[in-house]
Amino acid sequence: MKKIAAAALLAASFSQAGGTAFAEQQTEQLPVREHQSLVRDIPEQMPRFKFSSGYEFEYPDAVRGIYVTGNSAGGEKFSSLTKLVDETDLNAMVIDIKEDHGYLTYKPEENSPFRDIGKPYIKDMKKLMDTLQEKQIYPIARVVVFKDTELANKKPEWSFKDGDKVWKNGRGESFVNPFVQDVWDYNVQIAIEAAKMGFQEIQFDYVRFPEGFEKRDATLEYSIGDYKDVEMDNVQKRVKAVTDFVAYAREKLRPYDVKVSVDIFGYTATLPEAPGIGQNFSKISENVDVISSMIYPSHWTSYFGIAKPDTEPYRLVEEYAKLENRKLSELKTPPVSRPWLQDFTASWLGKGNYLVYGKKEVEDQIRALKDQGIDEYLLWNASNRYTPNVDYTP
Repeated sequence: MKKIAAAALLAASFSQAGGTAFAEQQTEQLPVREHQSLVRDIPEQMPRFKFSSGYEFEYPDAVRGIYVTGNSAGGEKFSSLTKLVDETDLNAMVIDIKEDHGYLTYKPEENSPFRDIGKPYIKDMKKLMDTLQEKQIYPIARVVVFKDTELANKKPEWSFKDGDKVWKNGRGESFVNPFVQDVWDYNVQIAIEAAKMGFQEIQFDYVRFPEGFEKRDATLEYSIGDYKDVEMDNVQKRVKAVTDFVAYAREKLRPYDVKVSVDIFGYTATLPEAPGIGQNFSKISENVDVISSMIYPSHWTSYFGIAKPDTEPYRLVEEYAKLENRKLSELKTPPVSRPWLQDFTASWLGKGNYLVYGKKEVEDQIRALKDQGIDEYLLWNASNRYTPNVDYTP
C-alpha cells in the first residue's frame, strides 16, 4: 500500500505542476529495483497525467525520414530539406536535440539546468515546430545518450577513468557510464523537454558502452552502482544496465504521449548479444515502440556470405531484413522496424570495395526492405545532402 500511495503522490505532483516537477524529483530518485517495483504496483485504472504540447501530428502511413543536424535545422539548409520532404514521399525528420558531443542544439530557458550545454544552432524552436506542423512533417528528436564528452568531463565520477583522467577513445571522445542512474535521469529529462516542445518521438542513440569495452573492463575505473550485488557476469550486467535504461526511459516518457525508439548496431541482431557494448537486440526491442538498426552496407564486413557488402546494397539489406524479421517474430509484442539506410559514399573502403551511392543504390535498399515487408526507414547522410530524384516508395 505504501508503494501505491507513493505512486499516487507522484502522479499528483506531475498533474499539479503541469509536468514541470521532474527536475525536483531527481533529488529523491528511487533505486532502480524499487522504481521498477513501484511501477509494477500502480493499478492500471489509476488516472495518469498526460501532457499536451499543443502540437498535432498524424503518424504517417509509414515513416520515411531523413537525418537533420542542429545546424541544418536552424540554418539556411532547412528550407531545402523541407522542400525535399514536401515534393517527395518522405514525411519525417530526425532532428538532433542532444548531439554527439553532449551539447543541446538550442538554447534552453535561463532557469534550465541544461542552459550551459545549449548551443544556438536552432535559434527559434517554436518557429521550427510550427513549420513542421504546418507541413505535417513527423518530428523525431534524436538524443545521444552515453557518448557524451561534455558530461564526462564535467562529472568524471559518472564516466570511466584511466588513472586520474577521463578515458577517451581513439577519436578523442568520452562516454558516460550506463551503470549510473544519474546519467539516466540527465538524459531522460532532456528527452522530456523535447517532448514538451512538440516532438512526437524520442530516438535514443549511443545506448551502449564504448566499442570494445570488454577489452577495458578490468583496466578502467568506474562505478557499477546498483548492479554491484547483481549475480551476473560483467557481460550480462552491461546488457542489463542498457536494457534497464531503455525500459526506465520509456516509463518516464509515458505521460508525455511520445513514442520511444532506439538506434542499434545492425550486427547485434546477428548475435545473442554484443558482449562489449551491452546491446541485446531482442531485449531492447521488447522495451521500445520502434527499433532502428543501422544497416548501412558500408559498415559490414563479410557478412551473409557477401564479400564486399557496400557493392551489393540490395542483397545486404535483404539478408539483414530476413534475419531481423525472424528475431522480431519471436517477441510477444515486437516494435516497428525502421532501419537506417545509407545515402552516402564510403570511399574510405578503398577502390573496388565501395560504390558511389546515388539514386539506384538508395532505391535498392528501400526496395530490399519492402520486399521483406518492412515499409519504414530513415536515411543517413552526416552532412544532410540527400540524393535527388529518388523514388522513396519503389
